[in-house]
Amino acid sequence: MDLFFVSRARVQERPELYGEVEEEALRRLDFRALPDRLPVIVDDQMQPVEPACSWFRHLAYLGRDPEDTLRHYAYIVLRVMEFLAERGRDLGTAVESDLVAYRRSRTELQDVPVGGTVWDREASVINTLLDWMVGQGMRRASPLRAAGSSNPLSTGMSRDMDIRHLTLGQYLFFRDVGLGGQTLDGGVDRVFRGQAPNRSRAAADLAVTSGMRPQEWSTVLLPELAVGRRRPGEGAEFDLQACAKYKKHRIAYVPPDALTSMDRFVLIERPEMAEAMARTLERRHRDLFVVAEIDYARRRLRGRWQGRTRAFAWSAMPPKLRRVTVHEGPAGLEPLAVFIGHGSLMLTSSSWDRIRYQAWDRMTAVREDERAPQLPVRRWRFHDLRHTFALRLLDFLMRRAAERERTADRAGTVTLAEHIAFNPLLIVSRRLGHSSPAVTYEYLRYLEDPMSYVDAAFAQWTAGDEETYADIALRGMRGEESGHAAAR
Repeated sequence: MDLFFVSRARVQERPELYGEVEEEALRRLDFRALPDRLPVIVDDQMQPVEPACSWFRHLAYLGRDPEDTLRHYAYIVLRVMEFLAERGRDLGTAVESDLVAYRRSRTELQDVPVGGTVWDREASVINTLLDWMVGQGMRRASPLRAAGSSNPLSTGMSRDMDIRHLTLGQYLFFRDVGLGGQTLDGGVDRVFRGQAPNRSRAAADLAVTSGMRPQEWSTVLLPELAVGRRRPGEGAEFDLQACAKYKKHRIAYVPPDALTSMDRFVLIERPEMAEAMARTLERRHRDLFVVAEIDYARRRLRGRWQGRTRAFAWSAMPPKLRRVTVHEGPAGLEPLAVFIGHGSLMLTSSSWDRIRYQAWDRMTAVREDERAPQLPVRRWRFHDLRHTFALRLLDFLMRRAAERERTADRAGTVTLAEHIAFNPLLIVSRRLGHSSPAVTYEYLRYLEDPMSYVDAAFAQWTAGDEETYADIALRGMRGEESGHAAAR
């Protein structure tokens, strides 16, 4: 079995291969509403393998992202189908022991076994596919016997949110030294030349002050930040939906200080990057969404894409479309996305991962210096900046709410409407775009560092004016050693 992905551009780029069937192939893709990057698993005869292909198409019709979600699902399904084929089975005939054997091969027997978190995500995909097959009448029942809310594929482990956040000192170290290429004394590291420090610093400032997820802030467009149209000291607001998790709508706000950092990148580093790729973009003109009009009042873009005039609301533009959106700049065509690189339309998630890996290496190289803050065991992620935003905002709002209650006790009772309107958890939940406030409750456990209470509680036990328990133990060990020496 082999895995392929739908690509209209590939058909158009290779007329010598497709010839007369090119137009018919494109027509059929459009007629079936099959999106680009839709995964297709085929057998040795290049025939679609079911039920995988039908399930991928079903998910695409439900709006699942082919570039991210379906691609991830496709590799999982291909892997389990190949395993079953080696046992003479397929998804329609597999029994419970086949799937348990697959779990064991992934979590115990392969050269690098996957961890519980990775496996649980994989098991969820398999369970969802089997349930869909039952609903479609392709199986009478799932081969997995359920035991409460779990089945033999589940690890049975309950996991809390992996909330990791930075102190102010850690953030400045991450932004300035790791991403910005500065030295610990505030100087410039000459080795860092050419690595776009203003771009990386701007991205960090945008992430930590807006609470956006990496897919949200990394795909932001210049018009959304009103670049060149804002007055000094103004913030920026724009709608998030197509780039948000679960396509859940919310308003993103970027404060003025973060926009100042963005403007520095746009004015200093970005023009050189855009100019370097102008000629390449001209050659790719047919594949791009070339914007002719930016309607700031209605928050829309109008231009030519796929051979016809199109108009899109900013909030309705998914990451894939944003990646190919360009406009006419001083040097020719240039991307409308804010964060671009040398020769790339928009930095991908793998590019940002490479940037933070390099930042981590720079930080760990100087971590023994007394001026460096404490680093965690695992390298920081850009998503940790979202957690930092949530905790800092929640802490501020809870302190403000406590002050409001003290004031209200002196002036009179607080109404239910006021209590809801100024509830810190609800405000933070809306800002983060959480589906339920219950998710936001997880952050409450991280407002205070429990280890600091342990230190305070046992301070007198281990270090006082008199002899400490460590001293007593050490003296006892020395006495014991002396006794043994005398006996010999």
